[in-house]
Amino acid sequence: MLSVSLIVRNEGHRLASCLASLEGFADEIVVLDTGSDDDTMAVARRCGAAVHELPWPGDFAPARNHALGLVRGDWVLVLDADERLRGEAREPLRRLMAEPDLLVVNLLRRELGAAQSPFSSVSRLFRRHPGLRWNRGYHATIDDSVADLLVREPHWRVVTCNEPALLHEGYRPELLADGRKATRLRQAMEAELRERPGDPYACAKLGALEVSEGNSARGTALLEEGLRGCGTEAHPVRYELLLHLAIAVTADQPDRALQLYREALELPLDPRLQLAARLNLAALLLRGGAVEEAAHHAREAVRIDPELAIGWYDLGLIERQRGDLAAAIAAYRRAITLDPGHPESHQNLAVALLLGGDILGAREGFRAAIDLLRSQGRDAEATALRKRAAAVVKLEE
Repeated sequence: MLSVSLIVRNEGHRLASCLASLEGFADEIVVLDTGSDDDTMAVARRCGAAVHELPWPGDFAPARNHALGLVRGDWVLVLDADERLRGEAREPLRRLMAEPDLLVVNLLRRELGAAQSPFSSVSRLFRRHPGLRWNRGYHATIDDSVADLLVREPHWRVVTCNEPALLHEGYRPELLADGRKATRLRQAMEAELRERPGDPYACAKLGALEVSEGNSARGTALLEEGLRGCGTEAHPVRYELLLHLAIAVTADQPDRALQLYREALELPLDPRLQLAARLNLAALLLRGGAVEEAAHHAREAVRIDPELAIGWYDLGLIERQRGDLAAAIAAYRRAITLDPGHPESHQNLAVALLLGGDILGAREGFRAAIDLLRSQGRDAEATALRKRAAAVVKLEE
């Protein structure tokens, strides 16, 4: 029997889509509401879920543990309202849950809207075992309890489902722009670091946030501290530390950044989880003049994930630098097919077409790039591009 557990609050606008993805797969759906004032609970009931209420306890771990006590299945799948189960993963997951010695199935999750890191791994499908509990205030996880249980009961196995199982909306740029969410995340991270000074996981999360917000000095210090305390077997956490430290030092220490990216790629992880390091390494190699090695990594990135628009765009830049206009044009067109709203892909396609003598195609590409820039509120860039393009091609009919 498979139970699905969700913690929700004011998710009425998207909960139905999540629950619909479970139809015919879950035997039981338990929704724990932590204070909604919209129609979340009504939506859950209409979709056949058992609904319970709990005042928000302050962070996700106690809420998830409370929800865990409400389910009855042999296996538990934990979802958020902004996630959906992919139909292609149903049969592989059923086969794995039928194996008697499996404890946890790690799930690959496609991050919709995440340009460079389109996949993550989450420990969200597990056997209902009294030794498994959630902890950590930020990104609550069962991983610590899994490690403890495997010491006591070493016969259990932990595996990864190779078929991506979940689609996640949470990293779309418009959702990340919510300042209230960012503030809550920072508060949770700071609290976790106070509770666990030097903890590699906490250092990775807060260090990455500091780097992304321009606080390079503190971010670098946290990431360095995390690496010093990170065990050699903690591959996912080590990867995050290496990736974000490389990003932090790229401007001032490009050679060290190269070393960090290479070390991140050497970790025994699913290559889909390492795409950001591979793409960043390719860009840094191109900047340093190592064009052929850069091309190798860009081609490898789009082989690993053919749906990665930014990978095709980067490959286009590299192929043009190599002097292969036909390959560059093909890569830009593939990038545009996957992400039509990326002005830079249209602009660089236009330049490549112009160099190849296709004046009409170049005009169309420049126009598309200018229109997209204006639609995205990037008026100064649109004006500058129009001025440059008009100097080489007639933009008006």
